[in-house]
Amino acid sequence: MLPFLLRRLGLAVATIFLVVTVGFVLGRLTGAPGALLLPDNASAAEVDALNASLGFDRPIVLQYLDFLGGLFVGDFGDSYRRHESALGLVLERVPATVELAFWAFVVGFALALVAALAIQLTGSRLLRAIVGWSGAIRQSVPDFFFALLLVLVFSVLLGVLPSLGRTSPASLVLPVITLATGQFVMYLRLLDAALSEQAEQDYVRTAFAQGRSRAAILLTQMLPNALAPVLGMAGLNLGGLLGGTVVVEVVFAWPGLGSLLTDAVSQRDFPIVQAGLLFVAVMFVLVNTLVDVLVSRIDTRTAHS
Repeated sequence: MLPFLLRRLGLAVATIFLVVTVGFVLGRLTGAPGALLLPDNASAAEVDALNASLGFDRPIVLQYLDFLGGLFVGDFGDSYRRHESALGLVLERVPATVELAFWAFVVGFALALVAALAIQLTGSRLLRAIVGWSGAIRQSVPDFFFALLLVLVFSVLLGVLPSLGRTSPASLVLPVITLATGQFVMYLRLLDAALSEQAEQDYVRTAFAQGRSRAAILLTQMLPNALAPVLGMAGLNLGGLLGGTVVVEVVFAWPGLGSLLTDAVSQRDFPIVQAGLLFVAVMFVLVNTLVDVLVSRIDTRTAHS
């Protein structure tokens, strides 16, 4: 287990370093932010002076070294526009994004698990086709459009759910449905394929020969064996959700990291962008490392791969 963890730790450090480096370089390639921070009637001299005060007149290598120095001590500087700690602004938004991503993952995976178990228990091709096509149709609809449809039906026409903000548990319902249903078909296909593979194994035929019920075999033997490969992909998806809720957060005015980063990118507020990218990278790596450890405990072959 120790060599396994050391490999994962080395990969995690390399991944985080690569993400923040690429983010830094791409950000600088978009240009200095002075013109966006000053009024439209600001002179070229005023724009140049502001860019110089922010350090953009220095060679990019020196800017990068300063960035790395701040990175190692957790100092990303202050937001150019808000004049507050960039890391502090990011951390303020983290709970909302984590809450949304977590519940979207749980609901999406639970729906897929129930559907996959129902398909396996009934052996119905019709049910598999109906559920699969329904999920595929939902997946073909962009999240922002599906979110707007939900708002129109449940907030505007029926008036039963809030459409904006994070004011109550009910505020979670529409954004979670949007994200969860978008992920549903991926989980369903993985679970159905894994369970179908397990159904062909000798131990399943032996259990049937011993007179055990289909439900008992499915829940106590097939499902635990099928979960190991599925959890790896689910972990990747959960890590991606933490940084991929931008569109949904904007539509529902959800006060999370996605909406903060959207504004920061449009304004070239690089300290916020860099702090946000670091958080997303760390969470992605952390979640996937934990999932790798969990899978390795379920399937000991992983620990020796």
